[in-house]
Amino acid sequence: MQADLVILNATVRPLFAPTGTTAIAVRNGRIEALGTDAEIGALAGPQTQQINAQGRELLPGFIESHLHLFTGGASLSMLNLSYTFGVENVRDAFRSFMTDAPGDDLISGFAANYTIFGKDRRPDRHLLDQICADRPICMFSVDQHCAWANTCALELAGILHGVDPETGADVVMGEDGLATGELREFAAMAFINQLSKLKGRDGLDSRGLGAVSESDRAHDRALIRSAGEYCAQHGITSAVNMDGNPYLAGLLRDLALAGDMPVRVSLPLKLDENDGVEGIERIKLFGAEVPGWLHFGRIKLFLDGVYDTWTAYTVTDYPDRTGFRSEPLIAPDVFNAICIEADRRGLQMATHAVGDGAVRATIDGYQAAARANGARDARHRVEHIDTITQEDLDRLKPLGIVASMQPVHPPGSAGLPLEPTTSIMGRARWATAFPWRMIRDRNVPLAFGTDWPVSPLSPLYAIHCALTRTPWDDDMPDQRITLDDCLAAYTTGGAYADFTDAHRGALKSGLAADLVLIDGDLEGLSQRASAASVAMTFCDGRITYEADA
Repeated sequence: MQADLVILNATVRPLFAPTGTTAIAVRNGRIEALGTDAEIGALAGPQTQQINAQGRELLPGFIESHLHLFTGGASLSMLNLSYTFGVENVRDAFRSFMTDAPGDDLISGFAANYTIFGKDRRPDRHLLDQICADRPICMFSVDQHCAWANTCALELAGILHGVDPETGADVVMGEDGLATGELREFAAMAFINQLSKLKGRDGLDSRGLGAVSESDRAHDRALIRSAGEYCAQHGITSAVNMDGNPYLAGLLRDLALAGDMPVRVSLPLKLDENDGVEGIERIKLFGAEVPGWLHFGRIKLFLDGVYDTWTAYTVTDYPDRTGFRSEPLIAPDVFNAICIEADRRGLQMATHAVGDGAVRATIDGYQAAARANGARDARHRVEHIDTITQEDLDRLKPLGIVASMQPVHPPGSAGLPLEPTTSIMGRARWATAFPWRMIRDRNVPLAFGTDWPVSPLSPLYAIHCALTRTPWDDDMPDQRITLDDCLAAYTTGGAYADFTDAHRGALKSGLAADLVLIDGDLEGLSQRASAASVAMTFCDGRITYEADA
């Protein structure tokens, strides 16, 4: 039978196919064969779509192992503050943005650095009042674990005089008895989110959502679809969305069944300490999967926050706070119980752990599950691993743990300043911070992502950051890995981490025809981010993005 699609005159690196491979044939959404132009050209017929790759490099589609589609879709229409610094520049950016944003909704900027107003002053409501005093505005930090609101927003949200959010979150209060405007962690930021058009529906938890109108559902589906299209633009064909709840599951199902999602999605159920073991039952509210396009079977937990808000849970004291190590967001006995029960049910665990204490507690929970239920191919994941101890590095491989990491997260990468993060973290932790090389050297499965919209989505940019990372001091180890290692972490490694390696993530006959064609020189990413770009993306054998279209 003739192929539906053939791609000829491509470059395929030995990592993905035998030497001499220059072409691929696709039929019914799957890879039919790989070979030379002559071999694959013979499979073409009158109805076959033929693409001349013109020597460009063909790869498996990128698998983004950690992102937030709903929030990412919302961020596409928000003010991007990634490279904006100084009160005047921020004021000009907000005022320009607000001319196109009439009405009285919350005006939000995202990706604001903690040093946006200078390395010695954190943002507060007084500075934001100088930017805009008569409309509610806020800025979300670059790590999405903190926000700063002006006085108007705090008043409308009812928190100017303070409020007691959930454990681990903080509406920071000033000496005058009023909120400073700094909101640390999700439960504190939720008050401000209620002022937006989305009213927090894109947040990490929607249990108190209530009824949602069809017009709002349509609006939300459109945001998620735009996020999917943005993924396709960057060569992404599969995405692990890390903030799952029944409402989001329903939106994604609607899109998948309608054929309106250009990217495959895996969705975990997000739980917290209050859910306990009983909360695992809520995954049943997700409803049916959409084979090939929407997959569940995972639990997502947060064990801590981030260093910049002093909410990362650490093994030893913070250098600037004697006796302080923060605390886990989930008590060890509760976390271990959730791990044991989820593992017993065959569910995969994915746990946010930034501080070395949180990473250790996560490993302890996975070890408790293995002891209780017996060893199995669980592939439980640790998300982020900003810091880890030498001792705990050696515990990952024996337990079959997957390291899900983001090359755009280290301070000094992706435009992020070194301060205040590196000082808050403490020099004693630098040697094993974001330790991709140490993890690969131990043969621990590695999957890459970006945590978008926390960081830029492009896998090529993330790979550039991984290849060009600079140690924070001369005596620190080099954590760079090779280009092939990076590509594997974005393809085969991502598929393995998602339990989809039997279906996609590689260029093999019978696997899904999820492909990306690269323009430029991937090797040049070790020098400049612009060395390569996405020319075409294919998902299920269909073109989902074409740069020249």
